[in-house]
Amino acid sequence: MGLRLLHLHLHGLIRSSELELGRDSDTGGQTLYVLELVKQLAQSQNVDQVDLVTRLIKDRRVSSVYGEKKEIISPGAQIIRIPFGPNRYIRKELLWPYLDELAETLVNEFLDDRNRPDWIHAHYADAGYVGAVVSRKLGIPLIFTGHSLGREKKRRLLESGMDHDHIERLYSISRRIEAEELALATSSLVVTSTSQEADNQYSRYRNFLFNHAEVIPPGVDMHRFKVFQDSDEEKTVDKLMAPFLRNPSLSPLLTISRAVRKKNIPALVEVFGRSSSLRKQHNLILILGNRDDSRQLDKQQRDVFQQIFELVDRYDLYGQIAYPKKHKRNQIPSVYRWAAQKRGLFVNPALTEPFGLTLLEAAACGLPMVSTNDGGPSEILARCGNGLLVDVTDLALFQKTLEKAGSDKYLWKKWRENGLEGIDDHFSWDAHVSKYLYFMRQRAKCVQLHKASNQYYFSSVKAS
Repeated sequence: MGLRLLHLHLHGLIRSSELELGRDSDTGGQTLYVLELVKQLAQSQNVDQVDLVTRLIKDRRVSSVYGEKKEIISPGAQIIRIPFGPNRYIRKELLWPYLDELAETLVNEFLDDRNRPDWIHAHYADAGYVGAVVSRKLGIPLIFTGHSLGREKKRRLLESGMDHDHIERLYSISRRIEAEELALATSSLVVTSTSQEADNQYSRYRNFLFNHAEVIPPGVDMHRFKVFQDSDEEKTVDKLMAPFLRNPSLSPLLTISRAVRKKNIPALVEVFGRSSSLRKQHNLILILGNRDDSRQLDKQQRDVFQQIFELVDRYDLYGQIAYPKKHKRNQIPSVYRWAAQKRGLFVNPALTEPFGLTLLEAAACGLPMVSTNDGGPSEILARCGNGLLVDVTDLALFQKTLEKAGSDKYLWKKWRENGLEGIDDHFSWDAHVSKYLYFMRQRAKCVQLHKASNQYYFSSVKAS
């Protein structure tokens, strides 16, 4: 019999196709990673079934698919939606009072051994809490991936000048950190994307054990993200950008992210506006999710867009900057390839970047990068050698780095070739799943040995 795996991803909007990436601050890279991981695991001959548990949502403001109790992802993989908390869609910081409701539902569901998964994998702190409760009550081993961590978020918010009480009210940060501590205390395996996460972030938790952590970088879908581009694809992207650009032949500086503060998009617009050299050689392309009416965005997103619009006006960037309101997910690989064909650069200006999946996608499409030097990008660069890192909080240095990267044609070609080779060698989904299942088997042996030693100890005590 193959493995039965249960993945918990409780916030954000997730479905089997056409993910609404960038719709809000809760629907980002984690959503894509979890869906792809579930798909890839289901294809393994060592796995029988993968269930992805999330929240059932009945809300006229979102698609009706999020109200369906079950949705098939692929053979051997399905989404199971369980109602807990209010029917409406709410941000993750408001879910904490309702997590015990979900945990109780899952415990009752798995009391029968025939339905019980072999492993639970919890993604983010909220799922970590639920996974830990179920794991402790039923003895199912737990895998935990934080994706981003509360202690690191709190540290950066305090550095930015936000006071502790405001952080607490807005992000329920204490509850998040407590949930992460519980998940780490319960987990048999902690999956991190980079060694930097383990060394500098998880290590600040009292319940973190280094020997429980393994670095497994996310994979790239090599069928979608590749170099080949046909003429129709290029025309589609040209049409998307046409309403914005005066001279579309210029080399693009491309960024793709959610419109949230930590992604630091206004800093990139500021640097572009300041530099006559960048404005002469490049267009700036911002793909920041889909939006119908900016008044319907959450406050953080509205604030980010407002900053961008003010900077466009201040530096008179009209005709040199594109920020399309809508795109389809299947157009994203085309946008990367379009930028690469024009000898552009992918730019990640984030203040903090736990990993940087978009950097891998860009590299797989032949597009070099200039990225924040925080977190995962340094480990991507070490394996791929596909661009430059920079302290994005130093705007003068950020500007100088972009100017250098955009003006050296020899380096651009070398970075492109290095990136394509590095992705193939280090960041395929086959390699990710292989490592994932290997470490799971290793931890399973440790769990069994631990149970056997405990049983022997208690038997000895009882006999004596």
